[in-house]
Amino acid sequence: MTPADLSSTVLHAVRRAVAEDALRAPVPARVRVERTRPGGRGDYASAVALQLAGPAALPAREVAEILRARMAGAPGIGRVEITGPGFLNFTLDAATDAAAHAALVHQVLERGTRYGHGDALAGVPLRFGHAREVRAAVTADAVRRLVLAQGGLVRISCHGERDPDWTRLGIAADAHGQPPAPSAVLAQGQPPVPSAVLAQGQPPVPPTELAQGQPPVPPTEIRPVPAGATAGELLARLGSDATRWGLLRPAGHDRAPLGDELLVQAEGNPLFLVRYAHSRARALSRGAELLGFTGGGGQGAGAAAFEAPEALALLAVLADHPAVLAAAARHRAPDRLARHLEAVAHAFFDFHDATSPLPAGDEKPSAAHRARLALAEAAGTVLAGGLSLLGVSAPPYL
Repeated sequence: MTPADLSSTVLHAVRRAVAEDALRAPVPARVRVERTRPGGRGDYASAVALQLAGPAALPAREVAEILRARMAGAPGIGRVEITGPGFLNFTLDAATDAAAHAALVHQVLERGTRYGHGDALAGVPLRFGHAREVRAAVTADAVRRLVLAQGGLVRISCHGERDPDWTRLGIAADAHGQPPAPSAVLAQGQPPVPSAVLAQGQPPVPPTELAQGQPPVPPTEIRPVPAGATAGELLARLGSDATRWGLLRPAGHDRAPLGDELLVQAEGNPLFLVRYAHSRARALSRGAELLGFTGGGGQGAGAAAFEAPEALALLAVLADHPAVLAAAARHRAPDRLARHLEAVAHAFFDFHDATSPLPAGDEKPSAAHRARLALAEAAGTVLAGGLSLLGVSAPPYL
């Protein structure tokens, strides 16, 4: 059971309690669960009972008891306990949890770099406009990719003549120009992505085409803090990948640091950290191939394969990836994706350092090694897919 699954289970219990009139309180949009802190009980905890106690006019522990009764026997949950003033503590069923972890890894590897793409904006027609400025153009391009990855219909227009250097930044030429006629929006599809940012073995995605007969879509302006430099100047000094990352990593209302620190080959540089984590994941696959085994998609893994806290933390951020992509698209915030990729990279290195996916010395590859390798490969896949949506390359060697 992933944190998202557990959150949904708790939310379902709240809805049941309200529907049965056992709890008179507004149903929250979502329920937050988090890893139990050192010294706590169980695997996860939630303060939802404390949040509902006031509106329900009941003691928090009584609210917690109401919810616990409605979660008893839920698939994947072994035990629910109440601690302190009303915290709910969950111990997951080990066998069910291991199967869920293996299924998550298999899903990531099966979907490849499209893992996390969904239909959160399916059929929603959107138009964006931006000034003739490099950060606005790159942000609009990243927003376009994110919206299309969620099934949206999108058109980007520039207020002025397009800068020829934008092409070198991976911005599709057919995505900009004069605002489209009121009856035209782009049909659903993927933006043309330069071959440099495609994951290994993935074919180019065909460009989108105009669909007629749609109602007018009011444009939304994309106005990040300007970069203070032209595309040509940034490309000459930083290159395409560092320029795009430097423009997209900060939130739009913050100034974009565009110094030489973006080129530093050290883990203190977030861009290097993310790309290095991807290349290390690919290196593990090559090492396993030399030893004569593969990850096997994580299938058949026992509970012991993912029992280390570092493995569970990595699984948690991989499980969060679809929600992060959907939120980044909805809020037109590619910086959310960039920060999430940093979290994946940090979790990957913690996992890599604590639990080697490759056998040591004369040790023979086991089912646990194959499962851990599959988890490392899943992390590399998420990093490659996320970087591609930001228009940044994911080289297998670094």
